[in-house]
Amino acid sequence: MASDGNSTSHHKPSSSRNQQQQLVSTMIKQGFISDPFLSPSRFNALSPPPNFRALASPSLFEMMSVEQAREPKPSSEAHKKLRERVSSVLSQAPFHNSNHWGMCDVRLTVAARPEAGERETGAFRVSMDVHRRVLASKSRFFSEKLRRTGPHSVEILECDDVVAYLEAVVLMYSDELKTKLMGMEVSKILTLLKISSAIMFDDGIRACLEYLEAVPWSEQEEETVVSHLNQLQLDDSGTDAVLQRVIAEPSTSSRADEIFLKLSLGVLQAKDDKARREMKALIFRLLREDCNNNTFQNKLDISRDTLYHLCHRCLSSLILCLSGATCLDESERDRGTLMAEIAREADNTQWIVSILIDRKMGDEFVKLWADQKELAVLHSKIPTIYRHEISKITAQLCISIGKGEVLVPKETRFALLSTWLEALYDDFKWMRMAGKSVDRKLIEEGLSQTILTLPLPQQQSLLLNWFDRFLNRGDDCPNIQTAFEIWWRRAFVKQYVVDSQLQITVCDIPN
Repeated sequence: MASDGNSTSHHKPSSSRNQQQQLVSTMIKQGFISDPFLSPSRFNALSPPPNFRALASPSLFEMMSVEQAREPKPSSEAHKKLRERVSSVLSQAPFHNSNHWGMCDVRLTVAARPEAGERETGAFRVSMDVHRRVLASKSRFFSEKLRRTGPHSVEILECDDVVAYLEAVVLMYSDELKTKLMGMEVSKILTLLKISSAIMFDDGIRACLEYLEAVPWSEQEEETVVSHLNQLQLDDSGTDAVLQRVIAEPSTSSRADEIFLKLSLGVLQAKDDKARREMKALIFRLLREDCNNNTFQNKLDISRDTLYHLCHRCLSSLILCLSGATCLDESERDRGTLMAEIAREADNTQWIVSILIDRKMGDEFVKLWADQKELAVLHSKIPTIYRHEISKITAQLCISIGKGEVLVPKETRFALLSTWLEALYDDFKWMRMAGKSVDRKLIEEGLSQTILTLPLPQQQSLLLNWFDRFLNRGDDCPNIQTAFEIWWRRAFVKQYVVDSQLQITVCDIPN
């Protein structure tokens, strides 16, 4: 609500004038809140506020001096900076130009939200004399409240950002809003949008939305923009254009599968090794974020079938590479090319397996890998220098089983070790020598834990075999003596005994 101020006598008692000043205040939360002293039934002609000049545009000093006289002299650095910002906005305000806009007929006061200790002394406030025809033509709120002719006084209290309110008023005098907004931060635009929405400044709303649609956002700003637009609940046509960059149509499982499959095939077939490694790391990191942010359900619905399609493709490529390696004579082999091909396909397989494990889908691959009898035979027929990258897949699975990240039956665990453990022993030296990516302790711990999950007779068989190998190979063989100690204590020291049957007695109860 806004009350008119028609010219009347200024010789009324002081208490009456104070009451009239309270009555002309218009307060709306988020810029304007209802005034507890304002009676809706009283809208008679009231005298304009003191020092209101309807016949001439005031200077910057005159606009601020009366209001600053009413507030205490703040000593905080924040208040000093606030004064400087207000002075900067008002010094360039177009409503000073009386030749272009005519005489001012509205006294507009903007007051900040009081801070602690300011309830008694009053918060920071500033007044400006502006033009009714501009405010009424640009803002549907002011058009409704400033219908009466003559001088008006409007007071906007408890503002979160006084400077932003002043800037919103200045924008009403401009026909080039887009130019005025250029260079502003997204947070300032959102504040102006909120104010424009509160006072129904439609051109301001439109300009802010067009600005937000055109400028880049940081990820933090992105969340803020979406949150603010949801809160403001503006016209859908305006906000839809802004949010198109972050809100897509609901994706289906087949669409996610299609995109992931296309990206993955591109990665697996990449010719540049450095780019292939970077894109693998990128996709894996993005998928992991999806898993971490949605504990119970992944938003990116990549199907098990898609992942295992890629697994079978990698395994087929591995078999093809090893078959070619066994068919060529030593003199015909290009050692570097052959090593690179096998290493690339083994690395591709490890990447897909990492995704499966991370998405809790790795159980099926353990059985698939344990069943690769043909591949294991081919693996044994070529020199270790060519094949050792393949044993990293076995090590990867043992580490995951040892951590409890993959849960498979004991038959599958034993089949895995039966097929690939000998190969892991043989390749371990080259695995350690080939690069820094191999963590010996991690492999030894994973292998130990995997063996110790098996029935005691199978533990004994595997660990006695390891004992002989370790004596002959030393550091070239995984050191799993901790597992050996645990098995020994289980078998010969602790010797747990568990009753195999429950004793149940059945008897008749006499009537």
